Amino acid sequence: MSLIQLKTRAQLGIEAPEVRVEVHISNGLPAFTVVGLPETAVREARDRVRSAIINSGFEFPARRITVNLAPADLPKEGGGYDLPIALGILAASQQVRVDKILQTLCFGELALSGACHKIEGLLPALIASLKAQQVVVIPHDNQPEATLVGDLPIFLASSLAQVCQSLNGGDPLPQPQTDHAPAPQIYRWDIADVYGQFQAKRALEIAAAGGHHLLMMGPPGSGKSMLAQRLNSILPEMSEDEAMSTASIRSICRKPVTLNNWRERPFQSPHHTVSPVALVGGGGNPRPGEISLAHNGVLFLDELLEFERRAIEVLREPLETGQIHISRAARQATYPAQFQLVAAMNPCPGGCESIRDCDCRVEQLNRYRNKLSAPLLDRIDIQIELRPVPHHELMNANQSSQPDSASIRRRVISARNIQIERQGCLNARLENRALEQFCKLDKNSENLLTTASIKFRLTARSYHKLLKLGRSIADLANEQQISSAHIAEAISYRRLEKRK
Repeated sequence: MSLIQLKTRAQLGIEAPEVRVEVHISNGLPAFTVVGLPETAVREARDRVRSAIINSGFEFPARRITVNLAPADLPKEGGGYDLPIALGILAASQQVRVDKILQTLCFGELALSGACHKIEGLLPALIASLKAQQVVVIPHDNQPEATLVGDLPIFLASSLAQVCQSLNGGDPLPQPQTDHAPAPQIYRWDIADVYGQFQAKRALEIAAAGGHHLLMMGPPGSGKSMLAQRLNSILPEMSEDEAMSTASIRSICRKPVTLNNWRERPFQSPHHTVSPVALVGGGGNPRPGEISLAHNGVLFLDELLEFERRAIEVLREPLETGQIHISRAARQATYPAQFQLVAAMNPCPGGCESIRDCDCRVEQLNRYRNKLSAPLLDRIDIQIELRPVPHHELMNANQSSQPDSASIRRRVISARNIQIERQGCLNARLENRALEQFCKLDKNSENLLTTASIKFRLTARSYHKLLKLGRSIADLANEQQISSAHIAEAISYRRLEKRK
């Protein structure tokens, strides 16, 4: 046969559409053409494949070779097409048997020597192949990612010669070893390290239980960063579906993913000089940003008002929808961004203890606070102010008397299980139509919420967020009915003090 068709997968955002690698060898002057919207790295495969075939002990056909990567309108990039192109040429020139390779997906970048090198961003392709129940051949160096997809038939290739030998009846390709169990997660920080700040710890527990966003305002040294860093220690481990989704993004961004850390919730803390593109993603070829790397985890923005306003304003859409749409002239991509926002800020540009005792001029304070727009502030469920911990409390504090992360995590897991069993999602992600069913109020609670809405001139979004907060507080107390006490506590977390 002079026409062979193999299969592989491309990368399109977090998706991995199937690509047909069609290789045709015909008479004519020697030529090697790759078509199908290949980018530079794919076009350069001609030279890598030629040398790899020769150095692996095979003959490179001195004929006209045409490689078509279909569908033609799907951009192809990266070196992962080298292995299927080389196998297609060898099969079309009848140097290797084709019966075992036609329904197998191949991935791998070839060195000039024929060695098969690791490729980046492979995990989405493996997940898609698992759903399609396909067999894949990947580079041996991609074994850590292969261990995450346990039910997928995967074969490891160290070189082109090894693959060809296996196809021609030699030793079968090895498979990844998945015998060892993942190590138990070890948390670096514990919430017992934070002395005092009991209201803030309570707010952190509620935020963890319901998946709510949190804003902490307080002077320097009041414990805002310490509390935010310990949020992960009270969150449960990710489910397998959550871990797969998060690991796919890390794979695309060339972040290490192993069996030992793949269920650990991400914690992203970009510096306040971060650009809008780095924060939400973008570029000519749209790539994930910090918010997607924080998918199913925590995004911590320290010194929130020091960020460029344009950078933090782009958070509005993902805070509401849990995903980010990136559109460029030639490319569009959608990445998941179901993160939990935790932000910290000082009361004023001078870092005073409280806006009540602020020495800054009114103009300075207004300019500083106006960096945070009302629409963005309205999307943050919990807004609290921290006071400095008195010195005598620090001197007499005993870590053993502080609530630890393990005990809080057990309550959070229990509350989350209640929510998943009742409504299938966390309270923060309840749709407005579901609020009437799952957030019913008695007469006293309804009157209290109505009075607060009128007094504080709350928007409809704030009204719904108070309902969700009250639902999370009731779940932590293992109570089915939202009471006026739950609503009163929820209201206390929705008002930051303002200077008169």
